[in-house]
Amino acid sequence: MGRIFVVDLEGRTYKCKFCKTHLALADEVVSRGFHCRRGKAYLFNKVVNVTIGPHEERAMLSGMHTVADIFCCCCGQIVGWKYEVAHEESQKYKEGKFVLERDRIIDGVDTEFYIDTRPSVSDAEDA
Repeated sequence: MGRIFVVDLEGRTYKCKFCKTHLALADEVVSRGFHCRRGKAYLFNKVVNVTIGPHEERAMLSGMHTVADIFCCCCGQIVGWKYEVAHEESQKYKEGKFVLERDRIIDGVDTEFYIDTRPSVSDAEDA
């Protein structure tokens, strides 16, 4: 198959929920108002570390589209889809963009931190 080269992104990222591989930067979000069968989804200009499946015609809430499922390149889990062709003129802005399903990604903000709650002596108290 060959060697997999993974792109590490700098900044606030969205990662694969299953293996924590970087998928997209928060700056690339076009819309957080998308929906899929499993719930919420986000539209992105650009994603990385995915493989693209075969094109298929799919009836979506917004009409017919030619789409391709996208998979995490590391663990192989489906993470969303890519819009290849929008058949309605009002939907053309989606072409070439990617949708990541919210329940398949995690926000890369590191919210874990350590707070030392032990009492300490300040410099002023030493004097």
